[in-house]
Amino acid sequence: MGVGRRLFAAGTAGLAALALAGCGLPSASSDTPSPTPPAYDDHSWNPQPIGGDYDPADYAAEVREHAETTGVNPVLLMAILYNESYKPHDPDAERAWQKIDPDASFGIANMHKAAFDDIKEGRDFADRQWEELPDDRDLAVLAAAWYVHDLDEGLSGGGTGAYTRDQLLAAGYNAGPGSMADYADGAEPSASVADYLDRLDANWDKAAEAVEG
Repeated sequence: MGVGRRLFAAGTAGLAALALAGCGLPSASSDTPSPTPPAYDDHSWNPQPIGGDYDPADYAAEVREHAETTGVNPVLLMAILYNESYKPHDPDAERAWQKIDPDASFGIANMHKAAFDDIKEGRDFADRQWEELPDDRDLAVLAAAWYVHDLDEGLSGGGTGAYTRDQLLAAGYNAGPGSMADYADGAEPSASVADYLDRLDANWDKAAEAVEG
């Protein structure tokens, strides 16, 4: 089973234990940012790109390939990369910050270790390590695509509440599958998730253009 099926079959206790699987946030249980310097803030509610010349559009080929492999919407995957481009994605900078904050995410898709270790299970990249993500952007996009795929499996047959399916999947990417299920059932998103969805909408046309290009 994919992570979505495992998480949604695990019940409330399992969802709580795996809340850290959300890729955009260190934890889905709190909206309070940790006291980190803005240049290395690991929270998705910081909307400003910081430093470097990284452009998610440079990885359109990888997005198209891995979206096709996993059956996810390539525009959604690209929009998530744009949402996650708020922080520096220099490998040395990421590793330096991880020494200060061991819960920091890695790679251009800002994936946490718990999420990566879960989604790689039983897949072609099962022998790859989370620590490789800063240096291997193709692997980062592949892992993000499978994470979205597994979130989508968790929504199969379920309602979407006030949100589109793509919005719910982005919310799940940001805050974890438990929160995604709550939003599908009609719960209001936290301020940070609402901001993430606003930026997803703002990045959507740009993401579509990048994928088509």
